[in-house]
Amino acid sequence: MKLEQLLTRVNYSVISGNTDIEITDVVYDSRKVIKDCVFVCLVGAAADGHRFAQDAVDRGAAAVVVSRDDVEINGAAVILTDDTRRALAFMSAEYFGNPADTLKTIGITGTKGKTTTACMVRSILEKGGIKTGIIGTLGIMYGDKHIKTANTTPESYEIQKAMRDMIEDGCKCCVMEASSLGIKWHRTDGFIFDYGIFTNFSHDHIGGVEHPTMEDYIECKSMLFRQCTTGIINIDDPMAERMIENHTCRDVETYGCNDNAQLRAGGAKLLSKPGYLGVHFDISGVLEMEADVAIPGMFTVHNALAAAAVCRHFDIPVKAIYDGLNEVKVKGRVEPVKVPGNYTLLIDYAHNAVSMENILTTLREYNPGRIVTLFGAGGNRPRDRRFEMGEISGRLSDLSVITEDNSRFEDVNDIINDILTGVKKTDGKYVTIPDRTEAIRYCIENAQDGDIIVLAGKGHEDYQDKNGKKTHYDEREVIAKILGK
Repeated sequence: MKLEQLLTRVNYSVISGNTDIEITDVVYDSRKVIKDCVFVCLVGAAADGHRFAQDAVDRGAAAVVVSRDDVEINGAAVILTDDTRRALAFMSAEYFGNPADTLKTIGITGTKGKTTTACMVRSILEKGGIKTGIIGTLGIMYGDKHIKTANTTPESYEIQKAMRDMIEDGCKCCVMEASSLGIKWHRTDGFIFDYGIFTNFSHDHIGGVEHPTMEDYIECKSMLFRQCTTGIINIDDPMAERMIENHTCRDVETYGCNDNAQLRAGGAKLLSKPGYLGVHFDISGVLEMEADVAIPGMFTVHNALAAAAVCRHFDIPVKAIYDGLNEVKVKGRVEPVKVPGNYTLLIDYAHNAVSMENILTTLREYNPGRIVTLFGAGGNRPRDRRFEMGEISGRLSDLSVITEDNSRFEDVNDIINDILTGVKKTDGKYVTIPDRTEAIRYCIENAQDGDIIVLAGKGHEDYQDKNGKKTHYDEREVIAKILGK
């Protein structure tokens, strides 16, 4: 592809060379340079790509895109633009043939609920016969493919490549978690979402290399609604109006429990049976149906309503919405695992005091016989976190099973002792079993009728990190082996 074609939607000037040259790929990591590629110099918190520009040329790059005109580069075309991240997004879209023009695209922003809502949307659409891919916290997923990513919203090149791969695999829709940082750093630029969803807003991600101020955080989230055709807004959230303050959407729709919402939820109640914890509620307004959702907690209602709000725009039967919500699974997020006994076994990513308190408080609402919480704590991390997790579990669990979880370069027994400092501030019962597999076995073999057992900390992870080495470890496989499956 010609460089000038890649730059079709980029504002630029030519410092040296010309744009009438063939380009083999678009690269932003100098270690991945191939002959006759274009190297885009990104500026990040830890590194400045301009430092590696000449090295990229020496290794074969035919062109370099920069945002500084004081960089000496010899032997390649040099293109100057105001924002290389934005340029990368538009160049990547061109390179992969603008895949968003073929797919239906859904962007989801919000402090919480993005991953769950995305999985709900995929579950519904696939029940309706629409093959759907996901880009988000759990990675890039379509068909039987699962590609890990470093960020909730990957770099724009990975997004565009993933969407092209989804099309080649037969997907008709792509659901993407649009994080505030992903939007801020132009990773979602280069196309317009067909639908944008706002789940909720809470004070998070402020400071450090994330958002310098609350206003910056709010503004970045609201930018999604200047990059989508239809905005779908949780009207119950206090920040709803702010999200669409300067929107450019053709249509804005609302959902929530508020009487003014176009899609409303009511009559919510908890559902509980062995192996199934969820909620039931009625949907009214622009869509009339009942919903049973296989994820515990009243907060699930808003996520499910958001999924229904966007999926009603697709040519699928109402039954697909019901079945998709009733059977949805979110890997590592209060994920149920089938067991032969009269108890419930869940895998969850809760790995700090706040997330543990949230899940255990939610599960207590289901009036279990016992809550048994298996957890550990990460090594080479602040010790205070361990004290806090121990105290939370001791206070909210009927039994804490304390074990290992990515001990890294620390002795697991030292970590367990720190956790016990917190547990012993409570009257909670506990056992310590350093080997995580044996701890899981203990929970299964000693399960009682009506128990809810939570394996906390690993969630969607499929590894253990010990002594500087990561080894494969998937709790689903461990459970299956213990059960003899």
